Amino acid sequence: MRPATDALIVIDVQNDFCPGGALAVPQGDMIVPGINALMDAFPAVILTQDWHPADHSSFASQHPGKAPMEMVEMPYGPQVLWPDHCVQGSDGAAFHADLRTDRADLVIRKGFRRAIDSYSAFFENDHATPTGLEGYLRSRGIERLVMVGLATDFCVNFSAVDAARLGFDVEVRMELARAIDLNGSLAAAQDGMRVAGVTLG
Repeated sequence: MRPATDALIVIDVQNDFCPGGALAVPQGDMIVPGINALMDAFPAVILTQDWHPADHSSFASQHPGKAPMEMVEMPYGPQVLWPDHCVQGSDGAAFHADLRTDRADLVIRKGFRRAIDSYSAFFENDHATPTGLEGYLRSRGIERLVMVGLATDFCVNFSAVDAARLGFDVEVRMELARAIDLNGSLAAAQDGMRVAGVTLG
């Protein structure tokens, strides 16, 4: 068992991000057994869950004439438009059936505010509105985070960079993460994480 100051953060291992889902990440389901096995080594396990209202502003369906994967400018900056996914209460928003959710001390839901997307487990995409995860980790005395999940180049990346900027020691287990890789986004994310001081394991 790792020290009490270590936590495993499992990012968005949900049906819509797995094969057959609305925003499927290639091989997204292949990481589930490894994540489950890793949970036993950690005294703290936190799951994040994308949790959007049906009319979320990041959905291409809410922007007439726009298609998924196009970019738009939001008040908080550039935003990729996505297919409708992880709608609150839907099967797509549910965790993958094989994921060991019973090991979770905490589930952080994100992206539930209609007007702003939320990739990071720590902040909305305005980089200012907190999710509450930082306070929870601080109150438990957690200092080191290992991150796994979906997708490497978006929610895992944003979460890892934010955690490093907040002063946590952060490692991303690349073998237990999978990427969308939109126009070179995976390479850019890896470079950005390294610059932020994240260890890529």
